[in-house]
Amino acid sequence: MPKQTKYTPANIIRALRLPFIAASCFPFIFGSLIERENFDFAGFFLGLVAVAAAHLSANLANDYFDSKGLADWQDRRFFGFFGGSKLIQEGVFTESFYLRASLSLAAVSFISVLILTVILNNLLALFVFCIVIVLSWQYTAKPLSFSYKGLGEFFIFLFFGPVTVMGGYFIQTGIFPDLMSFLLGLPFGFFTLAILLANEIADYPDDRKVGKKTWPVLLGAEKGYIAYFFVISLGFSAILLGAYLRYLGLFSVLSVLLIPQAIKGGVILKDYYSDKLILLRSSRLVINLQAQVSMILILSLII
Repeated sequence: MPKQTKYTPANIIRALRLPFIAASCFPFIFGSLIERENFDFAGFFLGLVAVAAAHLSANLANDYFDSKGLADWQDRRFFGFFGGSKLIQEGVFTESFYLRASLSLAAVSFISVLILTVILNNLLALFVFCIVIVLSWQYTAKPLSFSYKGLGEFFIFLFFGPVTVMGGYFIQTGIFPDLMSFLLGLPFGFFTLAILLANEIADYPDDRKVGKKTWPVLLGAEKGYIAYFFVISLGFSAILLGAYLRYLGLFSVLSVLLIPQAIKGGVILKDYYSDKLILLRSSRLVINLQAQVSMILILSLII
């Protein structure tokens, strides 16, 4: 018999995977600050609500569909950073709860974008949102199931990098698409992708059992660190490119001081790819790396 549902703050935060919200909010904030003249606070607030709600909706949908696809049932232990929230597996919440909550947050995001569309008098925001929300669900949902076909990494990079930065920039300027905001979104996409890769290496045995073709599954867990180092290198290179093109201030170059932290995370992935408990350290390092780089980039616009 399943346990009685417990709507405690701790369980809600865990189900939403709320700490990961920084991965979408930071790039949106950054994109909104690229051009600060005549800053639109109402547009910024509505856009931030839309981005956060869409991200949380996708988190819940991911747990729902990974439960349906049995990936989250392979190892029922809760690790915090990878493997899902495990509240379905523990009998705390039902699959239907996750589905309803995900749809509710998608509705919140849609309403925010709808109001924003009226304020901006531009249907482009609504059009792009509809594409993004559908594709974000298709990360794990059928028929596309990107994460099961080696394509999930590309969409994580795109949505948590260029798309979100360009969205924030569009709300403030009305300009879309834009090469500068696209290039400035690259570091966010690469460092968020690095988080995903670190977590996928830990999830390798479970994903492999259910036919989930993540990059570490395709490469082999023992070689997953190669993809991680490649993506991290692209992230730091994108920052240096932005500084060279003067899209970013020189303050952004301070991010290179975080390279040792990035290397440490990668070494753990290389040496302990089959030990989930030790891999928690790597996930924590890479999550902190993404947040620290994001804050440096945001400050580089302000200082």
